[in-house]
Amino acid sequence: MFETKIAIVVRDDLLDWQKLNVTAFLTSGVLGADSDLLGERYEDADGQTYRSLIVQPMIVLVADGAGLKKIHSRALTRGVDMSIYIEDMFKTGHDAANRAAVREYGTDELNLVGLAFREERKTVDKITKGAKMHP
Repeated sequence: MFETKIAIVVRDDLLDWQKLNVTAFLTSGVLGADSDLLGERYEDADGQTYRSLIVQPMIVLVADGAGLKKIHSRALTRGVDMSIYIEDMFKTGHDAANRAAVREYGTDELNLVGLAFREERKTVDKITKGAKMHP
């Protein structure tokens, strides 16, 4: 049992490819904030090695746009450092353009389609209240 929990929340009306894309990007943000989350390399029975994975399970949740804004607000109120993904980022092609897209909006104006963070389990549960497990 981990003392912390990793939560990824995506907006429920996204297309499947968008949900997968957002989840992948947000996962990289969680790992980028804490390199200790990266485990050891994997090795199969023949000795072939594979890249490391995050050592801790993650939950993927869904919420509507209003629910995502509530979760964002709750996280900010608690000082939680999070990764975000906004709708405009689907139209960009690289990291600098993604950051420029986010910079165009005030905190309350962000058109969020996903966010992710790792915090103490009870804190994550309080922040994500109302979100549902991704089907």
